[in-house]
Amino acid sequence: MTELTKLSDLPQVRGTLTENRDLASLTWMRVGGPADVLFQPAGIDDLAQFLKALPADVPVFPMGVGSNLIVRDGGIAGVVIRLGRGFNAITFADGVVTAGAAALDAHVARKAAEQGLDLTFLRTIPGSIGGAVRMNAGCYGQYLADVFHTATAVTREGDVVELGAGDLQFAYRQSELPDGWVLTQVRLNAPLGEADDLVARMDAQLAKRDETQPTKDRTAGSTFRNPAGFSSTGQADDTHELKAWKVIDDAGMRGERLGGAEMNQMHSNFLTNRDGATAADLEGLGEHVRKKVYETSGITLQWEIMRVGRQQAD
Repeated sequence: MTELTKLSDLPQVRGTLTENRDLASLTWMRVGGPADVLFQPAGIDDLAQFLKALPADVPVFPMGVGSNLIVRDGGIAGVVIRLGRGFNAITFADGVVTAGAAALDAHVARKAAEQGLDLTFLRTIPGSIGGAVRMNAGCYGQYLADVFHTATAVTREGDVVELGAGDLQFAYRQSELPDGWVLTQVRLNAPLGEADDLVARMDAQLAKRDETQPTKDRTAGSTFRNPAGFSSTGQADDTHELKAWKVIDDAGMRGERLGGAEMNQMHSNFLTNRDGATAADLEGLGEHVRKKVYETSGITLQWEIMRVGRQQAD
């Protein structure tokens, strides 16, 4: 732990500050070292006041539910911020769905369907709404950018700001947000639909996902982005139809192992903690796959999983 992130030197909060907090248990991959400090704010005012008082040279990393994340074995320097119950409310007004950034994508989709509002594409996307905005998450040809209205964030300096689509600059599987800014609330424009039809559609999507993806394994969703061929808003471009799993298969990497890490036999674009993998195993296998794919096809795969933190010291 650095001198700047000793618990005794941090601003007072109403929420919870935990020193040297294990992060492996907070990620779907179940790997990684500790955060110097984990902050779970009690509310937006608590978060804003903390960031305003926190020295500018202390790094801040906002963390969702860890569904699309590898924390390296050396852990994360500075303060990791994880939103909880004070940030997961879901409300509805005039076709706009307002969700706290910690609300799960699947829960937002279900609650919206009960109101006759169609956000069904979110039902099978792991993670929280805040993370969905950060990654411009998408499924079945629809992306978060397609339904985005506005969002609220707290800046690294502790100011509460409202963001439009232009501020976030949505692109395929990404958006732009300055380092240390924390999304706290998202508003989505939801098309109308019949509640029963929406529920049936989500049930069908779940069944299809369970047939084709390793939903019971320790993964972080898709490992690599599909190769180029998408517009700036994340819409598919019909001139390119390459899928990451296909070029991984063509490189002979389905089922490839490194330590306890494996490219999943069921779906080769799912990097899997098969047998007590370390973060180094997982990232190392991913880089090995990227190298083999480039050697066989000339394609450079781009990581979709975020990798953060320090390498384990020797």
